[in-house]
Amino acid sequence: MPARTKSQKQATATKKVSQNALVVGGGVAGMQAALDIANQGFKVYLVEKSPSIGGRMAMLDKTFPTLDCSACILTPRLSEVARHPGIKLLTYSDLESVSGKAGSFRVRVIKRARYVKEELCAGCGECSKECPVEVPNEFDWGLGFRKAIYVGFPQSTPSTYTIDMESCIKCKRCERACERKAIDLEMEDERLEFDVGAIIIATGYRLFDVARYYRLGYGRIPDVIHAMEYERLINAAGPTHGHLVRLSDGRIPQSIGFVQCVGARDVTKDVPYCSRVCCMYGIKNAVMAKEHNPDADATIYYADIRAFGKGFEEFYEMARSRFGVKFFRGRAAEVRRDSRTGKLVVRVEDTEKAQPQDVEHDMIVICPGIQPPEDLAKIVEKMGISVTTDGYVDVANRYFGPVDTKVPGIFVCGCADGPKDIPDSVTEGSAAAMKATIILSGGGAA
Repeated sequence: MPARTKSQKQATATKKVSQNALVVGGGVAGMQAALDIANQGFKVYLVEKSPSIGGRMAMLDKTFPTLDCSACILTPRLSEVARHPGIKLLTYSDLESVSGKAGSFRVRVIKRARYVKEELCAGCGECSKECPVEVPNEFDWGLGFRKAIYVGFPQSTPSTYTIDMESCIKCKRCERACERKAIDLEMEDERLEFDVGAIIIATGYRLFDVARYYRLGYGRIPDVIHAMEYERLINAAGPTHGHLVRLSDGRIPQSIGFVQCVGARDVTKDVPYCSRVCCMYGIKNAVMAKEHNPDADATIYYADIRAFGKGFEEFYEMARSRFGVKFFRGRAAEVRRDSRTGKLVVRVEDTEKAQPQDVEHDMIVICPGIQPPEDLAKIVEKMGISVTTDGYVDVANRYFGPVDTKVPGIFVCGCADGPKDIPDSVTEGSAAAMKATIILSGGGAA
């Protein structure tokens, strides 16, 4: 092998590659990417805009197709990320700017004031007990309540409390209750700057706003809820402690209708694509309804069942044969309440018989599709990255570069580049981490 020339040695010496990585988003994909990078000896800054990492998975009760407890899977991973010496958690933080190039990006992050010192807070909750203010809890989609000083859920990571200053009345009762003197009502936002060699975008998704389908009754009829609200109702840590009840009267529903493809495959609502997960989480939720009440009727209204993943088709068949979930092929046209019986009536066309029907239920669960986060375009614009017509991150090559963006050194994983389930999000997180470590090790920096 020929010896390197003097100029080559000088170029190598002057070429600096940062040994740090930035992961934007603390859901399952972002956590996986952070762990894989940190386990190879590199430092990772994990930036999450919420007070806790965990993402949407933290809100779920069970996962499909195995019906494993979501919290049981997620909690050890939350602890692993929090305890890893190579991962710096920057929760309740926003990405402000990115400059530079692969191997040498300059990043600025705004760490919003929690008004509670992370290094002193023990997460005991004594402050929250003293707080007199209660507001709707975002983690429970407004179905439950939290205090003005709060943690989102029992496994919040970090377990540091956060003060919602928009709701706080500054009575200082929390401050007096804190023995560790962790509360600082004068705390200000902090700006952090650091260098990274590679960046991974893992910003997750948002649910389609089902209120746009006014005819389905969401927002007008209390017993018409969407799938994530349903998840919180059946969750033991949720607002009803796992009891599946109607919001209007607290009664146990004996008949539940699950309406699929709301905000998916609909060009009139600018969502022409399939969200991939809706069929399976709808089936899972119907199965959970039968587990909660075996005598209940659970009916799924669908256009097509797309059970594409490992074990998905078997799960679909199990829902029909073992649990007795009913499948009605046809899109729901409208939902109304019968003033005489108080029942919810679904107007639907049976596409197999080409006949319209009215079907009565006690509760309707709308299964919304997945869309990009509202702030995704602004986040990636700071990195010089564009989005597709659907609003997702534009990748370099769908076949040979599925996690590469068109900017060298910046990668994407999870639902930031399109809808996908938990296993695929985790897989992409590992793929993006591998690509990032090539840069960090000096193998791909420009």
